[in-house]
Amino acid sequence: MTSPASSSKADFPWWLVVAAALAIAVAAFVATSNLYAQVFATVAKGIGVTIFVTVIAFVLASAIGLGIALMGMSGSRWLRQIARFYVEIVRGVPILVLLFWIAFAGAPAFVAAWNALTAPLQSAGLFGELLVRDVSLLWRAIMALTIGYSAFISEVFRAGIQAVEKGQIEAAKALGLTRAQRFRLIVFPQAIRTILPPLGNDFVALVKDSSLVSVLGVADITQMGKVYAAGSFRFFETYSITAYIYLILTVGLSLALRALERRLRRQHEE
Repeated sequence: MTSPASSSKADFPWWLVVAAALAIAVAAFVATSNLYAQVFATVAKGIGVTIFVTVIAFVLASAIGLGIALMGMSGSRWLRQIARFYVEIVRGVPILVLLFWIAFAGAPAFVAAWNALTAPLQSAGLFGELLVRDVSLLWRAIMALTIGYSAFISEVFRAGIQAVEKGQIEAAKALGLTRAQRFRLIVFPQAIRTILPPLGNDFVALVKDSSLVSVLGVADITQMGKVYAAGSFRFFETYSITAYIYLILTVGLSLALRALERRLRRQHEE
């Protein structure tokens, strides 16, 4: 039988030590190499766009996903069917295909619908005509990622909310709390502990899938790497640095989320 001390030693994150050592070694090599330093400086220009796309898409997807989850658990059969239809259809479309559809089919359709609805206001001079080129590719990409991930996130919210014991909800009803108060004060604070780990996984996955926006020419990390590699033919150096930057972002984010989970778990045990 293994002792707690030996178990803790076995669980020591040696993988993190090795990964950190490799990250530091690569950083030192990049700093001392003119070629790799130039590649890094070029590719790093897309970090801001990658973070912006990821954060905005995740916030919007979480808001929509929560709404879809609540619709799926409502007392209305029609709302439940609409929510299930949305989740099943959106989850069945690859993110890359969704990006192309939103960018080149959805956006023009939205512009046409907007112009049709605001035609009287445009005639009165209150609105100008909206053109397809007025909707930037950056926001088309964000909306595609938002729609795609909202379906997955809605299932995370649904599972977390349904994991809350029904007895507590019944007790809240007996105390006279409204449906909104029960959700805000009883259900959601307990559900978030169940929701947080898979929600964090979706956030990390979104960081990686944000690289797909490069197919639309959005100047994220991947697009900056593609442009540099195409002009310099330094494919190995460029995509090695690109992978390195993504690893720093995703591994760092994963560690931060794990620390948050442990903190919430300790607070719950106390």
